[in-house]
Amino acid sequence: MTTVEVFAPAKINLTLHVTGQRADGYHLLDSLVAFAPIGDRLTLKDARAPSITVDGAEAAGVPTDATNLAVRAAALMRPGRDMAITLTKALPPASGIGGGSADAAAAVRAALLLDDPAAATRAGVGQGALSETRFRALLDLGADIPMCLVPKTLRARGIGEDITAVPLPPVPAVLVNPRVAVPTPAVFKALDHRDNPAMPDPLPEFTDTAALITWLSQQRNDLEAPACAIAPVIGDVLAALEALEGCGLARMSGSGATCFGLFVEPRNAEAAADRLQRDHPKWWIKTGVLGDQSEAAMPVIS
Repeated sequence: MTTVEVFAPAKINLTLHVTGQRADGYHLLDSLVAFAPIGDRLTLKDARAPSITVDGAEAAGVPTDATNLAVRAAALMRPGRDMAITLTKALPPASGIGGGSADAAAAVRAALLLDDPAAATRAGVGQGALSETRFRALLDLGADIPMCLVPKTLRARGIGEDITAVPLPPVPAVLVNPRVAVPTPAVFKALDHRDNPAMPDPLPEFTDTAALITWLSQQRNDLEAPACAIAPVIGDVLAALEALEGCGLARMSGSGATCFGLFVEPRNAEAAADRLQRDHPKWWIKTGVLGDQSEAAMPVIS
């Protein structure tokens, strides 16, 4: 029986501008996104009955039934075909780094490979391999899922479905979650203005990591202030990151509560993460170079 393994990297919103709201309630966004070498892992295989097993350091509270986004996404790809899924969680749930959406996107990549083993050699596994109907169904599951299908650096607009690849230099980062779950609907509800300016169009060309960090510091995450009002510990995380030697920018990702600090040199990020872990042993703290994780995220037959 064929088993497929797949990596689901964390999605990091380097910027997140809220530019409007549709009549149906969905918010319009303009976001620059990179992916981390940290994430969840899934295995999928055909089975006589559907099932999901969740393990790993961050498994607590993750749905283990048909409500799990990975289960629902896989079922959309292969209707009537039962699968057994094992999800190993390394990303904290409800943390603003796309954990559930990344898992769902990974399940899509794995399900496509189960149906077409030759797809393992095709870079187009992901959005390009989907019909419009399937793509829209995935968007209905979660607006962040499309941008996680092919985890390359990108710009996402609309409600998250309007995706453009954007080349970015790799940027070393420290990721920090204070172990506080922040409900996304509450953060959007607390947002004062929903018609904020978008990023410039076209985006500049970034010559190196330092140039990227300098430009990012002039942009925003419009959800950061409302999230800090709901969970003030986010402000503590941002302050701790800003105080680290070599940190060029500290910002929250998504709707929180995970924040990131950006550095020019990987060794500075690693030293900063070590110091922060000593000072805050209960926080979830990881380090890695943000960028294109599409190769690492390709599903493989085991």
